[in-house]
Amino acid sequence: MRHVHQKDRTVVDLSARAAAVVLALVVLVALVVNAGAQQAARSPLLLDGKKTLYQRVLTRPGAVLAAQPGEAGGKPVPPLSQYYVYDRKPAAGRDWIEVGVGSRGHTDGWIAADATLPWKQQMALAFTNPAGRARTLLFDKRDAVVDILKAPDPGAAVAPIQKAVEEGKGDPRVISIEPETFIDIDKQFYLLPILQATEESSQGFRARVIEVASITKQGGTAPATPGQIAPTPNTADALKAFSAAIVFVIDSTISMEPYIDRTREAVRRIYDTVENAGLGRQVKFGLIAFRSSTKAVPKLEYVAKVFADPNKVTSGQDFLDKVATLKEATVSSARFNEDPYAGVMAAVKDIDWSQFGGRYIVLITDAGALEGSDPLSSTGLDAGQVRLELQRLGIGLYALHLQTPEGKATRNQATSQYKELSRNPNADEPLYVPVKTGSVEEFGALIDQLATRITAQVKAASKGEMVPGSARTAAPAPVPAANATPAQVQAQLAAATDQVGRAMQLAWLGRLQGTAAPPLFHAWLSDRAFAQPDKATTEVRVLLTKNQLSDLAQVVTTVLDAGEKSQQTGTADFFDLIRSAAANLARDPARLNDPKATRLGELGLLGEYLDDLPYKSDVMALTRDDWASWSTSEQEELLDRLRRKLRLYQLFNDDTGRWVALAPGAEAGDTVYPVPLEALP
Repeated sequence: MRHVHQKDRTVVDLSARAAAVVLALVVLVALVVNAGAQQAARSPLLLDGKKTLYQRVLTRPGAVLAAQPGEAGGKPVPPLSQYYVYDRKPAAGRDWIEVGVGSRGHTDGWIAADATLPWKQQMALAFTNPAGRARTLLFDKRDAVVDILKAPDPGAAVAPIQKAVEEGKGDPRVISIEPETFIDIDKQFYLLPILQATEESSQGFRARVIEVASITKQGGTAPATPGQIAPTPNTADALKAFSAAIVFVIDSTISMEPYIDRTREAVRRIYDTVENAGLGRQVKFGLIAFRSSTKAVPKLEYVAKVFADPNKVTSGQDFLDKVATLKEATVSSARFNEDPYAGVMAAVKDIDWSQFGGRYIVLITDAGALEGSDPLSSTGLDAGQVRLELQRLGIGLYALHLQTPEGKATRNQATSQYKELSRNPNADEPLYVPVKTGSVEEFGALIDQLATRITAQVKAASKGEMVPGSARTAAPAPVPAANATPAQVQAQLAAATDQVGRAMQLAWLGRLQGTAAPPLFHAWLSDRAFAQPDKATTEVRVLLTKNQLSDLAQVVTTVLDAGEKSQQTGTADFFDLIRSAAANLARDPARLNDPKATRLGELGLLGEYLDDLPYKSDVMALTRDDWASWSTSEQEELLDRLRRKLRLYQLFNDDTGRWVALAPGAEAGDTVYPVPLEALP
């Protein structure tokens, strides 16, 4: 047996200690990694009866974020911020919820449950322009709204209530009323979170009865919002230093030379008109010419080209100098229909509209538009999708349709296209101007009349009024994300949360009885004017995350592929193709294989986030028999609609400036995009 000397013992002891330290470090690292893995593996709680839809809440005014349930104090959070719910525990006599701004396992702390309200669907509401309709009443109970909608004459039923409320006498059923003037989205928050919605029939129309939440006006001022910044340049105050841009988007193909010349003359006349109105220095002109596919006909030279950017034009004469080189094409296009959507989208994307309080496009063409499904279309979009982009920027588009004899074969289609393109939420009729004979003289007279109309709109927009072409009708300014300073980050957060509806100032009627308005209230309203059911009082936006939008695109692609294969084979069962393809999307097998499922929507294709939305899907309502009974052209019409929606989803995905966070510190995957209901499949 070998004797261990003192020196050796010391070495052994040190080695043992070192091993112990290493082991301890390994254990510690393992614990940390394991804790991190457990934290990362956590998921928010599911809604009752749902398999993929998480519980979410909105914070009430005064909510604070604590480190532990029941802890006094904490970090204040802005009202109506969204959080995912990870856990629920009672503490200190209250129920508490553990929350996180994202859905990937990271939690931020605990909030008292009674300082939040559930938000099952990410929907937000905005009032439409109240011009031409009665102000919307907000009722304390759903039944009060339904009773009026179901009355033999809803207009007569609501009239005495409306009169009493507007005269300040009040009505026990009504807790609030839409402001008298259109709500300035930049100065007062006007988007409202929707808590639930149902549909009712009234006078032959479908009306949505919607429950919303709102933060009330307190003491003459809105509740303070942490990080609140000065209004953006699109507010009515900023419009005092008003400028407007009028951009002509003109067809420059063969036969258009006389109209190009007359458009130049029209600019001279418009310039004289606005100058006489005292707006000469404040109105800038631009011009974009469009043709058609240069792949089909290379000698066309361009599909769309900016000849004059209003940001770089100093006067009417400067505009004329810049467009002096514009000439009609020397060769014919491949088809009679051209690509005006390329010209309009060039105006949307290539021109900076942010500094203009008035925003106008005048489209001039004698041809119809290439459909988005046409191989020659450079945008892949149809009138409806282009219109949504115009609406986002608050641009008023006037369409001058030259109805020449040459265009007779496509005239009806072109008329429908341009009426859809020129629809505007602030105008009762499309901003569509047909030139019946296509004569240069009639065109000149109409464009001169249009100059007067646009001048009136410019003057109204300069006062901050809600009219077609006013920057006030635009969506809130995009929020940049990269390389932002701390001050910019704070401003970005404020802008983002404003966009999705942190609060709204409504006229609270409790003051009539001397009672104080609560900091947040629930109310019910109708999305249709009671006396004018054809007029919408509100607009709905679905706030989809990036993952949800990607999932939606996958579903549409699946249905589209199945439809195309069914057409190609002529015998393949459309539903069987759907079931087979949908299995790869990890959908619910029980629903996919349910023999009782007769509609696409019953196969569980769409995510649960769309299950309870207040809209009717013509795609998901499609049955096996419907598809089989349709002609090839009817089937192709549906598939074309799906192709257009896919292109629209790609636009949404790429539009980085409009993805917003619903709470401070939200992860990129949990940012949302306000998708219009009409964009859903």
